[in-house]
Amino acid sequence: MKIDLRSDTLTLPSEGMKAVMTDAVLGDDVYGEDPNVNQLEEKAAKMFGMQAALFCPTGTMTNQLAIRVHTNPGDEVICDKLSHIYLYEGGGIALNAFASVRTLDGNLGRITAQMVEESINNPNDIHQPITSLVSLENTVNKGGGSIYDFEEIRKIKEVCTKNGLILHLDGARLFNALVETNETPENYGQVFDSISICLSKGLGCPVGSLLLGTTEVIAKARRYRKVMGGGWRQAGGLAAAGIYALDHHIPLLKEDHRRAKIIGKILEKNEHIKKVYPVATNIVLAELHTMESTDFVAMLKEKDIYCVSFGKQLVRFVTHLDFTDIHLEMFEQKMNS
Repeated sequence: MKIDLRSDTLTLPSEGMKAVMTDAVLGDDVYGEDPNVNQLEEKAAKMFGMQAALFCPTGTMTNQLAIRVHTNPGDEVICDKLSHIYLYEGGGIALNAFASVRTLDGNLGRITAQMVEESINNPNDIHQPITSLVSLENTVNKGGGSIYDFEEIRKIKEVCTKNGLILHLDGARLFNALVETNETPENYGQVFDSISICLSKGLGCPVGSLLLGTTEVIAKARRYRKVMGGGWRQAGGLAAAGIYALDHHIPLLKEDHRRAKIIGKILEKNEHIKKVYPVATNIVLAELHTMESTDFVAMLKEKDIYCVSFGKQLVRFVTHLDFTDIHLEMFEQKMNS
């Protein structure tokens, strides 16, 4: 049995999801005529108490659209040094928005209000770029699925408001955070100027992310999406999968987290593992003693266990919708063999 823990993007549509995809009524979304796309966008916006939403192929696109809308060429974006928008989006901030980045060294990818305030450039100093946008990530991929304290997010919002800054959330795995905390989607919609949520990770859709924001922000993002070649045509089947996921798959994330914690305990017993990072959601990061992470990944691959190198001596395991208790039991057996 193949144990694939490389990413939660590996999920395949469930039977129920495939059924609604097959039955979806289609229309041309560039003309605004796909009923399922319209329904998905309205549903997501309403869920977060925001005015509008835009369905896109990827989370990278939704993040990059937000940055493009919120900044002017030459501006500066504040984010943690582990942020996906900085590390894993192909230099898009520079290429798409012509903006620079101020990276901060937070705690497992989480920055504080004080750090933000201390990093805002003097707008009257012509030698410095104008700080215009703060971007947070929740949960933090490179931080091992770490979750922000929502009170700290509120404090960051206060700093942004006081200094005229926009606050964006890369919420690719936001629902993973929500099922572990007392916050609601509406809480996030009240604090952030824009939010990106991903449907193709833990929620199990084949494709798709949503950008949420004001009517004005989404109208601008729709125009830039077209410029990037992101205009959908008959996207209703994919949108139907998103609607199904929001209706049925969110509570299942708790099971991913439970299994991830068990994986963490199994890894702690492995002779090659120096330490396992705190397991908060569905991502498990393990630091090795002396073995190179690529060698460790290759060794596990021989056992039909798939994970990824996340640094010279760091490996990542991610639980997901298609990783069951049967897989977990087999994982433990293989790791102990």
